Amino acid sequence: MRGVRGAGLNPARWPVRVRLTALYAGAFAVAGAVLVTVTYLLVSESLVRPNPPGADGGADGDADRFGRPLDIEAIRAAVDAYRNDVLDRLLLWSLIALAAGLVLAVCLGWLLAGRALRPLQRVTDTARRVADRNLHERIALQGPDDELKELADTFDAMLERLDRSFDAQRRFVANASHELRTPLAVNRTLLEVALGDPSVSDDLKRLAPTVLATNERSERLVEGLLTLARSEQAVTAPEPVDLREIADHVLQQERGEASARSVTVTADLEPAPTTGNAVLLERLAANLVRNAVVHGGDGAQVRVWTGLGAAGGVALQVENTGPVLAPYEVGGLFEPFRRGNGRTAGGDGVGLGLSIVRSVAHAHGGTATAHARDDGGLLVRVDLPAAAPR
Repeated sequence: MRGVRGAGLNPARWPVRVRLTALYAGAFAVAGAVLVTVTYLLVSESLVRPNPPGADGGADGDADRFGRPLDIEAIRAAVDAYRNDVLDRLLLWSLIALAAGLVLAVCLGWLLAGRALRPLQRVTDTARRVADRNLHERIALQGPDDELKELADTFDAMLERLDRSFDAQRRFVANASHELRTPLAVNRTLLEVALGDPSVSDDLKRLAPTVLATNERSERLVEGLLTLARSEQAVTAPEPVDLREIADHVLQQERGEASARSVTVTADLEPAPTTGNAVLLERLAANLVRNAVVHGGDGAQVRVWTGLGAAGGVALQVENTGPVLAPYEVGGLFEPFRRGNGRTAGGDGVGLGLSIVRSVAHAHGGTATAHARDDGGLLVRVDLPAAAPR
């Protein structure tokens, strides 16, 4: 009867198995009560009080066949007492039997409800596995063509359509990755080669840095969009990774950027083992650290922490000083191309950093949250499930 807890006395909030059991038990209780009532009435009618000899005032009304005097009232009282005793015992034992049968009906109803709902549990388990892994699995429920098989077949058809849709999306992402990156890379190469030519015109020299910067920003935008599209999908082949190692590697890569901006970075890295895609998790950590360094402004302070989180999970937290953010602006920072006031210090972002962070966290079964610091800056925390012990 787990599931009734917290649901109160409102049957509409009970699990289906509990409601079916209650329905079975209620039907048995009603049928049993009707049976006890009918039996009691029939037995009561059968035990009609007899009329003693001579009770009607006849000649022999004052003596039995042996000539002994009869006490009619005493006889009637004895017969009534016997009749009442029989009816009381009948009612008592009938109610005891009904109560015992009700307990048995509850147990049998619980078992029968579980058996009837077993195909639905199979559908639920398959849906959970599909949500956690991939869309290639099917229920393939065997049995008669009843309502449950129809539901399972409908669910399989929906999975088939979703599988085809996601395959098409993955192919589109792969094609877009090639088609969009190649011309941008070619443009950058041509501009760099042209600038290396001593005979290049002064106009091209003046325009080339602006064009290169625009091209570079377009490359980052395309890369961010492709990463965002890939990270929206669940991780299909998770591997053991440690957020501490990933964060340490990212900090080594961002050290030069932090020094150029006079940003002080401190790290408090404890083991944080989890499972997932190491490349995506590295991108998550890099986005958090880079955002903190760039948007904190020159001379900002950044603190990176990894360790055990809440509910037995692991966490990565990046905190930076910087411009003051209104609390209502924080939620919008996770939306693509959204920025809060003051988060444009670097001028070279594309507005996808925290969107990618949230998508990667969700793909790994985790969460990403942000809080504005009272004295300015932002605190972003990513919580992920811990790796299962070996």
